[in-house]
Amino acid sequence: MQLGLSESLSSLYQVRYCPALAKKPTGAPKPDKGPGGPKPDPFQDPSPDLLLAQIPRENPSHVLVLNKFPVIPNHFILATKAWQSQTDLLDKEDLEAAYACIKAWAEGSHAEGQGSKKLFAFFNSGDESGASQPHRHLQFLPVEAMAQGDSQNWQPLIDAVARQPTSSGSGYQHLAQVPFAHFARPLPSNPSSETLHQIYLSLYRAAVATAKGDLSDAGQVTGPATISYNLAMTETTMMICPRRSESARILVDSTASVDVAEAGVVALNGTVLAGTLMVKAEAEWDELRRNPTSLHNVLAAIGYPQPDSREVSLL
Repeated sequence: MQLGLSESLSSLYQVRYCPALAKKPTGAPKPDKGPGGPKPDPFQDPSPDLLLAQIPRENPSHVLVLNKFPVIPNHFILATKAWQSQTDLLDKEDLEAAYACIKAWAEGSHAEGQGSKKLFAFFNSGDESGASQPHRHLQFLPVEAMAQGDSQNWQPLIDAVARQPTSSGSGYQHLAQVPFAHFARPLPSNPSSETLHQIYLSLYRAAVATAKGDLSDAGQVTGPATISYNLAMTETTMMICPRRSESARILVDSTASVDVAEAGVVALNGTVLAGTLMVKAEAEWDELRRNPTSLHNVLAAIGYPQPDSREVSLL
């Protein structure tokens, strides 16, 4: 894997060349379940080699599982123990468990004398979000692992957004340089599950209003989401972006498609809110690093335009 920074967005986006994405393993072939049979569920009775923990310790509702094929080291997953849909809204228990992981990671690094280490959590929901599994799960990446080998100029996008002032009347934060609609809210210290859920719902409402152009679903608190979106969370911030498309196409040399299927198609998931893009072809990597317009166009294509301040104040 190789890293590169876009010249114009060097403080916001890193571009990762990950050849393994073009030939990512799928594991041993599974028995044919016949037409319409269910896909194997990696989070139902996960392998002991991958299972990290069941939480909480008493009456566990979630499992922590290592990513079997990580692109970034120490990538792990929080999944519901019982099957729940990835496209349903998150509930209090999901957010509480996710925040507990983020908090424990930071506290563990301090206890080991390693200084402050951070986790970036993300959630992909909907057909255009980059989600790959229907069983509800959130994912975690160590910030230090994402930054490894990169210049010291890079920082997670969510952290840059968190330093922006809140919009008057709305309480949301956003970064003007980012060419897709996004909304962030600060998290209080040690938030309750209720507080986490209320902040999540407020962000979801803003995302829905942006994607659909109205507030018809403003009161929704459970059930299937009406849009595709990515959610991200750190110890201090929660952030969302509504998704219009899972991928965008860029121009690359025709010879790139000889070795890589769909060369020029850049697919993004929730790591877009961390300020990192993973591409499968070297030609894509070169184009996005050399041509700032290509990177801007990809980011603009996968989301919606940011509402103006007057519209945001009405959300």
